[in-house]
Amino acid sequence: MQNLPNDPVMLLSFTNTQLRDNFSDIDKFCKAYSIEKSLLLDKLGAIDYRYNRELNKFI
Repeated sequence: MQNLPNDPVMLLSFTNTQLRDNFSDIDKFCKAYSIEKSLLLDKLGAIDYRYNRELNKFI
C-alpha cells in the first residue's frame, strides 16, 4: 500500500475522495495505486465500511 495512508480512517477518506474525483470504479483505483482489491476491502472492512458499487464509495 505504497503512497496510501496507513491509518484506516485516513485511508477511507483518501479512497472515497479519489473514487469521487478521479476513478469511475474501485478496480481502476486499485490498479492506479498498485493495491490488491481484497487488501483494500479487508482494511476498510475492519472499520465496518463496505464498497457500494452503485455509489462508487465506501459506506
